[in-house]
Amino acid sequence: MTRTQATVEEVAGLVLAAGGGRRLGGRPKALLTHRGRPLVEHAVGVLHAAGCARVHVVLGARADEVRRRARLEDCVLVDNPDWEQGMGSSLRAGLDSLAGTGARAALVSLVDQPGIGAAAVSRVLAAFRDETSLVSAAYDGVRGHPVLFGAAHWAGIAARATGDRGARAYLKAHEDAIELVECADVAQAYDIDTEADLRHLA
Repeated sequence: MTRTQATVEEVAGLVLAAGGGRRLGGRPKALLTHRGRPLVEHAVGVLHAAGCARVHVVLGARADEVRRRARLEDCVLVDNPDWEQGMGSSLRAGLDSLAGTGARAALVSLVDQPGIGAAAVSRVLAAFRDETSLVSAAYDGVRGHPVLFGAAHWAGIAARATGDRGARAYLKAHEDAIELVECADVAQAYDIDTEADLRHLA
């Protein structure tokens, strides 16, 4: 098995797509239209194109509608009943869903960052070494997404993932261990958070 093949098998993609779009008038971000399809479908496609063979998607707001409208047959869909508590609950649910799958790392992306494509994800994926890996995309030196968490970090991340902070507290405490991978030349790390941000969607 080549290095690339091993990485594809060992690293699972994880899309956090449970948010209700509070600042978008209650429109879940997963269901926003981008290039003619739901945004969650685009996010999954990026991870597959970058080399993630296994992709788990955490759903929350209007999960049944997301299942109906998006083509996600090749993914593991994870329900987060606590999605209103924030991103931390979705991250915990996603990491928990990977337990026992044989994955040695999780490559985490956010559904609302369509400016981050397969080129950036591939760079982060290529930096995976083993279960202790902690890798983050960077944009002009500033840490962003996607982020790769080796399995050795999952329990610690889950323990600190509360509210909308996600893995922020854990990463801050382990800043020296993070390998930054510059991606500003191949991606734009904007979020789709407000009505004004919808201009980024095609």
